[in-house]
Amino acid sequence: MQFDRLDPAELISLMLAALAGGALYAIVATSPPSTQGKHITVLAAASMQNALDDVNAAFTKNTDVKVIAGYAASSALIKQIAQGAAADVFASANLEWMDFGSRRKLIKDDTRVNLLGNQLVLIAPKDSKLDSVAIGPNLDLATLAGDGSIAVGDVREVPVGKYAKAALEKLGAWQAAAPKLAMAINTRVALTMVARGEAPLGIVYTTDANGARYCGDRRPRCVENLRPGPSAAAEVSASVKIIGTFPADSHPAIVYPVAGTLTAKPEAVDYLAYLRSMTAKAIFEQYGFTFLLQPAS
Repeated sequence: MQFDRLDPAELISLMLAALAGGALYAIVATSPPSTQGKHITVLAAASMQNALDDVNAAFTKNTDVKVIAGYAASSALIKQIAQGAAADVFASANLEWMDFGSRRKLIKDDTRVNLLGNQLVLIAPKDSKLDSVAIGPNLDLATLAGDGSIAVGDVREVPVGKYAKAALEKLGAWQAAAPKLAMAINTRVALTMVARGEAPLGIVYTTDANGARYCGDRRPRCVENLRPGPSAAAEVSASVKIIGTFPADSHPAIVYPVAGTLTAKPEAVDYLAYLRSMTAKAIFEQYGFTFLLQPAS
């Protein structure tokens, strides 16, 4: 976990809410060097981190409004907002957790849009002997994993885990694969487990694997701290490869809705509009997302 010069009030609010939700360790927060002046807080799905950091930087350059970004599993973030975490914008990796926010009146429904799409992929360490896996009915992931595990987000709450479980059930692979699942707190941690060689297989989004390649010299920000201390920093580098793509009809459509929160600052309106811009579209698509909206000029 890293907190990069968060405003003290924002930091305390986020920490207290996270402690209440039992997910403090799941947060990765990044921000510009200073939060003086106008700023907004964006809580977004972990899989959006690389792309959204670039979008946020472009937005700040264009508007002088700084963005404090916190990344974790969508389930953890919306529960933190429910517990009082300061946030102006929430971006989820599935519809379910945005619906949760709507039912709890945590978001402004009239600002909600389905922004992005994604794909579910099977990954392996770069040096794995597995290069291509045909993903279809009766997929035998358990045998492919051998004595190892299959890294994936928690199938009970984390969106990528929910999509993965749905796909495995549809393909007839769930019963054999379930005992081998190593469930992570979010998709970036699952990616890291495979990158480290701790799991021979993982199920993540295509943008997670792509994001590892696009990090380039931004790698210090592509870090997931699983435990305190410098040795815990796991660099998410180009050390994984995609070996298969799950059929789109094997799981619910992967949709990323975004909305302003009920307590959003006025600057959030411009930010939400910027997410629909041609500039944002180009950045998201560079990382492998599908842009679901007609971009604004």
